[in-house]
Amino acid sequence: MSKAYSGDIQYHINMKEGDVGKYVILPGDPKRSEKIARHFDTPVLVADHREFVTYTGLLDGVKVSVTSTGIGGPSASIALEELANIGADTFIRVGTCGGMDINVMGGDLVIASGAIRMEGTGREYAPMEFPAVANYEVLNSLVKASKDLNKKYHVGIVQCKDAYYGQHEPETKPVGYDLINKWNAWLKLGTLASEMESAALFIVGSYRKVRVGSIFSVVANQERRKLGLDDFQVHDTEEAIKVAIEAIRNLIKND
Repeated sequence: MSKAYSGDIQYHINMKEGDVGKYVILPGDPKRSEKIARHFDTPVLVADHREFVTYTGLLDGVKVSVTSTGIGGPSASIALEELANIGADTFIRVGTCGGMDINVMGGDLVIASGAIRMEGTGREYAPMEFPAVANYEVLNSLVKASKDLNKKYHVGIVQCKDAYYGQHEPETKPVGYDLINKWNAWLKLGTLASEMESAALFIVGSYRKVRVGSIFSVVANQERRKLGLDDFQVHDTEEAIKVAIEAIRNLIKND
């Protein structure tokens, strides 16, 4: 725990020790925090500060929380650092992603086993040689929950970037040549999907010695669209949320 902040109100998330449980779900969208909290027993709004909206309640009698992080690695890493400062030690990132592998379709779930570090936050924590990988206990719990709930899911590597429009409009960018070449490399390597937070969260989680995993709902797949294949668009994250809730229940039992 960071001694500088131990027991104090955290600067960004505006909470202190006792405000959150050890298990925390991390959506990006602040509005999604309330949606996730509805799955808790007796949820209470604990803090609403900047992009960080937190509810705390109970699952199977154990205190759990949800804290939104906003978009991207910088704010996600802040949330993880400050939540770890006040006692949280197990995190599941729940969000959306864009499919890359053509077998990954809109509405499917993607569980990240590791993340490509095409982002900047992790560089300020670890050398690029250090891998961004999910905690195996959280990963296994997400897989088990997906199977138990009979959800269609994929497990593998996701790509993390900082620029959303660098992915979707690379040809318009001054470094488009590099973005396109790397994107094609990720495809050849079997990358499942693209998103914006996991690499930073996995790296910061390794540094803070906490458990971190990620599950995503696939919105659509631009590679399927390019090939003229069906490209269903699904914007509801409820199925990913249900899996995350079940995964936390599994972790509570195992812990």
